[in-house]
Amino acid sequence: MEKTKTERLQWIMDDAVARGEIPGATLLVRKDGKEEVYLESGYADIEAKKPVARDSIYRLYSMSKPITAVAVMLLAERGQIDLADPVCRYLPGFCGQLVAYADGRVEKPWRDVNIQDLLNMTSGLVYEGNHPAGRQTEALFEEITQRLDEGEGGRYGTVEIANRLGRIPLAFQPERSWCYGTSADVAGAVVEVVSGMRFGDFLEKELFAPLEMCDTGFWVPEEKKDRLVKTYVCTEGETPALYTKNHLDICNRMDRRPAFESGGAGLVSTIDDYSHFAQMLLNGGSYKGKQILGSSVVKFLTGHVLSECQQKVFEREGMPWLEGFSYGNFMRVMTDPRRACTLGSQGEYGWDGWLGCYFANAPKDRMTVLMMTQKTDAGTFRMTRLLRNVIYNL
Repeated sequence: MEKTKTERLQWIMDDAVARGEIPGATLLVRKDGKEEVYLESGYADIEAKKPVARDSIYRLYSMSKPITAVAVMLLAERGQIDLADPVCRYLPGFCGQLVAYADGRVEKPWRDVNIQDLLNMTSGLVYEGNHPAGRQTEALFEEITQRLDEGEGGRYGTVEIANRLGRIPLAFQPERSWCYGTSADVAGAVVEVVSGMRFGDFLEKELFAPLEMCDTGFWVPEEKKDRLVKTYVCTEGETPALYTKNHLDICNRMDRRPAFESGGAGLVSTIDDYSHFAQMLLNGGSYKGKQILGSSVVKFLTGHVLSECQQKVFEREGMPWLEGFSYGNFMRVMTDPRRACTLGSQGEYGWDGWLGCYFANAPKDRMTVLMMTQKTDAGTFRMTRLLRNVIYNL
């Protein structure tokens, strides 16, 4: 990348730190399998004046979801699951479900929720909302979060939580709409049941070890805890405020292996570790000569989009910065760059996290963009879009 463009990227990050938009961030751009740029700015720990570093460990939150999607596709590739399988085949809590609407109507689903519904967020499972499904899901996560510090006996496991989510009524008929929700947590539980291994153990064996993702997992061991970044609430024009609360049953301290290994939000990683995962996908499923996932499976994984009726809901109720994108397999997929609010390319895919971590693969450009930060309620925010516009203007 040209020096002037690299300097521009550095200025964008430095300016965001100076304005209090972020506490700190790292940025990595790879093209044709080679590093184009690596930059860092700001602090991993503001109070200690500790700067971010290349080996800083970040809480991924929803950037965990693409990894969960790959885990599901590994089982599908091996013939261990069918994406049309009803979830109740593996999780009894999903047997006999009902659909409960905001207006008080209750009815039976036209069919059982299946695994593909989970992957596309067309299951009827939600995070929150002013309807029975949303209110009951919020109450469940509040209960779980309150018990995080009660010790092993007071904590719920991955499969138990998924079964409890299954007993909450759906917000809409399976496949008939779209809503961002707890589907990835349920998908992680399905992987656990089918594999006969704890979800984290499956990921370690099948993905993290072969991809050399040595700092990725559901918790941070004692010897690495000084590399875990602090989390902040950021208000532009003010000094970021330290955030220490737990969120979505994810322990902020990350200091022990959790009973609930959340496929939707639970992983931590470094920017280099995640780049190995991203490069594997760009390589058609291979990494350093090892075929992790079949090339045809990768095409399916990264090119799946919503139906016309689902897309209408996605565009009406989804995130406003996703204009020009569709959704599938726990990732956004750019379908119309002409409608997008940032530069990009057809077929680009990826996702982001609640604390602002960001991932994009652009197969047409043979490029990966990764940005790690640690601000609450972030998702894809202004600085990310500014960076994208410079990066894609190569």
